[in-house]
Amino acid sequence: MSTLQASAQNQLRQFVEQIERLEEEKKQLASDIRDKYTEAKAVGFDVKALRQIVRLRKKSNQERQEEESILEVYMHALGMLDEPPSAHVVDAMIAAE
Repeated sequence: MSTLQASAQNQLRQFVEQIERLEEEKKQLASDIRDKYTEAKAVGFDVKALRQIVRLRKKSNQERQEEESILEVYMHALGMLDEPPSAHVVDAMIAAE
């Protein structure tokens, strides 16, 4: 097995050190996010709902509608909804296929 040249070793070391710094920043950001959820909970907000809102805001309106349509069809199939899915939901399901 050949050894890396000095310039390649330095480049590798730089990549590793940069990744380590970014991982540390990511760890700190995750801690800051947890703190915000804790703060929100302390003033009476539902953290589970907040997490869902943050997740939904990352999606486009079309993505959210498709997800809701699929959820409605599945819930109806499992007997969790009394009424069958509306025609627009079925149309959306067919179009998505």
